[in-house]
Parts: sequence; structure tokens; C-alpha cells
Amino acid sequence: MTLLQAENLSIEFQTPDGVVKAVNDVSFSIGAGETVALVGESGSGKSQIALSVLGLLAGNARTSGTVTYQGKNLLEMQQNELNSIRAKEIAMIFQDPMTSLNPYMTIERQLNESLEQHEGLKGAAARKRVLEAMDAVRIPDAKNRLKAYPHEFSGGMRQRIVIAMALMCSPKLILADEPTTALDVTVQAQIMALLKEIQRESDMSVLLITHDLGVVAGACEKTLVLYAGRVMEQAGTLDLFETPSHPYTRGLLRAVPNIQDAVGDLRSIAGQPPNQMVPPPGCPFAPRCENRTEQCDRELPPLVGDIRHQRACWRPVEELV
Repeated sequence: MTLLQAENLSIEFQTPDGVVKAVNDVSFSIGAGETVALVGESGSGKSQIALSVLGLLAGNARTSGTVTYQGKNLLEMQQNELNSIRAKEIAMIFQDPMTSLNPYMTIERQLNESLEQHEGLKGAAARKRVLEAMDAVRIPDAKNRLKAYPHEFSGGMRQRIVIAMALMCSPKLILADEPTTALDVTVQAQIMALLKEIQRESDMSVLLITHDLGVVAGACEKTLVLYAGRVMEQAGTLDLFETPSHPYTRGLLRAVPNIQDAVGDLRSIAGQPPNQMVPPPGCPFAPRCENRTEQCDRELPPLVGDIRHQRACWRPVEELV
């Protein structure tokens, strides 16, 4: 069953220097209990897609297309309607736990907010739920840390608190915006294992935003590869890793360090993403692509393929280097 469906989603920002086309004609779906990944370089539009779902885009943003949740287009909802969904039906784990937690409020007060808003819980009843959430994300000695402030926790513990905040009202969908950023590898693994365990227990869906392909490989059923606000390739994660069919996807996978390779320079994709105020007329990845042709410079390739694997590239897969 499809829980969330985005169709032809586009997002642009009006700025004094011109219009920035951040997201262009992106479509995807998330099923119940499914984990879907959005991957790509910084600036590819991943976070803006997640923010658009909850109506949290900046005031100068303009959206088109649809994002349908339980038969309703979230892009057309008023703020009071969205407030009834935020945290209760769809919750978000923001990228930086230090800036998404209020340094002047205790952990208990911050975890209480969504319970007061959506369920009217206060006092002992709310405290009980807060402790249950803190225990669920493996925060030790939770009872004695309710009155602590964010700076009294480590980075990994703060990330667990942000996850607990997102889980307070048992949402159906979590938007996880790079939940393991700035954490060491061991803590990253712990956080992702925790999310998967909670997801299995509650049949919750997750939209995972990341640039870490290792995290994607171990956590996601489906992956969308974004570049310059467009989907370059989308497929089941296993299929995408085994048979990548877009030059950009192949470049990202080659850039992942492999302990079995001989010692040498790390591989990278030469060049920089395009200016989204003056996007190129053809494929946005063409200026950086080793497989570029004249058609790539002139014409924007459509996203084609079957329901299992789609790509936006003019060159046949067998001709890619």
C-alpha cells in the first residue's frame, strides 16, 4: 500500500538574483513499512523535498506538482491542517541535533511538546511517555536525565533524543535528513540499527536523506539518485548497486573507498554542479560526464525504464565507460 506519493514535484526559490530551480519534476512513492533513500551531492534538492512534505520551505519558495498523503495533497494544505499532521502522522529527524534542539529548554520539555499539541498529555502521563521514548532509543539513566539540557549529552545521545522526539506520537512516516551526519562510524551504525529496529516494531515508513551510500546499502529497499534537482536514476537498492546504469550513479559508487583496493588517490567526479539559476539546456550532468555526446548538451533526457529501474541518460548502458 502506498503511503506517500510525489508526482512531478518542482520547487523554486525567488531571490534578488533570479529564480533558483532547486527541484525539478521529481516523482516517487513510499509504501507502508518501506525505507526509501534520496542520495546525491549537497545541493541536489534532497532536503528541500523533505521540507516540502511538511510545508517547512522558506517563504520565497514556490512549489508545483503534488505530494499526496492519505488522499490529500500536502502542498495545498493550510498551516493549521499541516499542524495536525506534523509530528503526529509525519515526523522529521533534522540534520543537526545541536541546532534542532533548543539549548534553553530541558530534554523533558522538548519531548513533551508534541504530546501536548496532539494528545493533550501533561504531568505524570506525559513524563511516562517521555521516559518510554528515551528508553526506546537506548538513552541510559533516562529518569535522571529528564531535566538535563542538550549540551549535557554527547553527539550520539543528542541524535537519539532527536529520534525520540520524532517518535513521540508514533508517526506513520519519518523523514530522516542525514541522521548520521557528523557522527563517528560506530555511532552511525548504532543509530541506523536503532532506526531499523523501531521501524520493524511499528511498521513505520522512512524517507532517508543521505550522501552515504554505505548507509543506504544496509537500510533501504529503494533508492533515488538526485543531481541538480533531478532524478538521474531510481531502482531497488540492490539492483542499483549491482547494475548502476547512469554515469552519475557509477561515479558516486566509484568514489566510495574500498578497503580491498590498493592504496592510492581516492576517486572523485571532476567539476562542479551547475548553477540552478541558469541550468544547462541539456542533461545537467553533461559537463562532468565521461560519456557526454552532443545530444547530451542539447536535450534533456527523460526518465525512462520500467517500474523496477529507471534512468535519465541518452547513452545506452552498454556504451558507458
